[in-house]
Amino acid sequence: MNSYELLATVLFFLLLLAMVRPFGSYMARVYQGERTFLSPLLVPCENMLYRFCGVNRDEEMDWKRYAWAMLLCNLVLCAALFAILMLQHLLPLNPQQLPAFTWPLALNTAVSFVTNTNWQAYAGESAASYFTQMAGLGVHNFLSAATGMAIAIALIRGFVRRKTSLLGNFWVDMTRGTLYILLPISLVAALVLVSQGVIQNFSAYKTVPLVQAASYDKPLLDAKGEALMDADGKPVTENVTVREVTIPMGPVASQEAIKELGTNGGGFFNANSSHPFENPTPLSHYLEIMLILLIPFALTRTFGVMVGNPRQGWALLAVMLFLLIASFGVLQGVEANGNPLLTKLGVQGANMEGKELRFSLAGTCLFEVATTGTSCGAVSAMHDSLTPIGGMIPLSLILLGELIPGGVGSGLYTMLAFAVIAVFVSGLMIGRTPEYLGKKIEGREMWMSIVTILTAGIVVLVLSGAAMIAPAAVASMANPGAHGLSEVLYAIASMANSNGSAFAGLNANAGFYNILGALAMLLGRYVPAVAMLAMAGSLAEKKFVPPSLGTLPTDKAPFALWPTLVILIVGALTFFPALSLGPIVEHVTMLGGN
Repeated sequence: MNSYELLATVLFFLLLLAMVRPFGSYMARVYQGERTFLSPLLVPCENMLYRFCGVNRDEEMDWKRYAWAMLLCNLVLCAALFAILMLQHLLPLNPQQLPAFTWPLALNTAVSFVTNTNWQAYAGESAASYFTQMAGLGVHNFLSAATGMAIAIALIRGFVRRKTSLLGNFWVDMTRGTLYILLPISLVAALVLVSQGVIQNFSAYKTVPLVQAASYDKPLLDAKGEALMDADGKPVTENVTVREVTIPMGPVASQEAIKELGTNGGGFFNANSSHPFENPTPLSHYLEIMLILLIPFALTRTFGVMVGNPRQGWALLAVMLFLLIASFGVLQGVEANGNPLLTKLGVQGANMEGKELRFSLAGTCLFEVATTGTSCGAVSAMHDSLTPIGGMIPLSLILLGELIPGGVGSGLYTMLAFAVIAVFVSGLMIGRTPEYLGKKIEGREMWMSIVTILTAGIVVLVLSGAAMIAPAAVASMANPGAHGLSEVLYAIASMANSNGSAFAGLNANAGFYNILGALAMLLGRYVPAVAMLAMAGSLAEKKFVPPSLGTLPTDKAPFALWPTLVILIVGALTFFPALSLGPIVEHVTMLGGN
């Protein structure tokens, strides 16, 4: 890492940490219904929405009503998006006359965006119209993010409230998260991105001539879409000369801002944030990383303010920050060392294959750990081109449950599930009362935490095993051996953990991945969400237990170390065998000269 990259990285983290306190406090005021500097403008809009929808802002819900409201809202949104995708060819703002999605792909995509996964088994510029991008995918980018934040806030209220079953109003939390947090920041961020060169228009695609014609051999396909073979078993090709190219257009900046801010990740273009129309300059690059990390990190401050002890939030932030920086350091190190096989051929230096030179190696590595440490899934590099251990870093961040710092809302409530387990285990080990924030941690809280942490892991291992034996899934693999296993494991982990990024090299637009992938996304998103709401309801009904000599202090540095170890131990015990068969074996093979 040269001095420029080091300075840029240090300044980025300093700016990010400087924004945590004011922005986290602002979000606490929003969710507590207090006045903010945006209240004069947005309170009338908020009240109008409540009147139009028939919502009583003062009526609160217990955890079951809150969960049912969340599930019902997401079901309606999923159905609406599915309808848009199936009727895309009949809807406006489709200058390229793009056809409708097939129903398996439409189902997978609808589930993907409503669960904040944004897994894409299609290329955005060749499959989704402007109407679909904005009224379909863009709307869900806002609402899926607001849903995750609402669940986290309900869990915080569970720690704060005493002897009550009420956790707030889901519709109010959704409205405030969207109006006061997501919309204003997205608007400002979109304008900044436009200033950097991110496009924002409704023009039809542009066809322009090439300065110099290019030729290539195009494989010929039969009626079934399979490659034609000659008598020797070699592909039959024809020479094609290309003299012009089609440049896609569209309302990109508005989508890009909420895509990163809401840790959604669905790219307007297939190349995602490596595309120059989505991410043209180093400034836009670091801005997008900032948008990805801002809310997940700031929610720790929101948590500390709402529970009345800011140091509790700083303790969680320290865990997230340490693991994120450690992951960045490992990824930067292995990619900077390059590929020893290429070194033998005389290719010296870092592994820059699949990376954008305008972002630098450090900038690229920072983006990749940010997007996989959260539930974003946007990418600025080809993960399939990373070295084996380099590829294991984003894969491991996803497998850990994306809590470093995690998605908007989902990262915080998953981290709190680990904190509850850490408190319970430490209490058993040292003979102290298992308490967290004045609430006794008992059997129900432990069960809900375990369900939250292990659901995605079970789904990943079961479906990955199925993909290794299902003929349709095996046929989608372009690479055999350890690397092929890594691609499949990454894809299913990405879906089950609401990430959405991919290793590439895998045909995801297949029946197995469309249907079972949708199931993985539903289980990975809603089982932990409902479990956390159930835990919130249980905590809210408990009385407050004043700290005593037997209470473990959870706002000190020693405790911050303990959840870190629990996270690493749980992750290692769950996924080390799978990682050993994938990236670790591939790395050993590479070192062996193959």
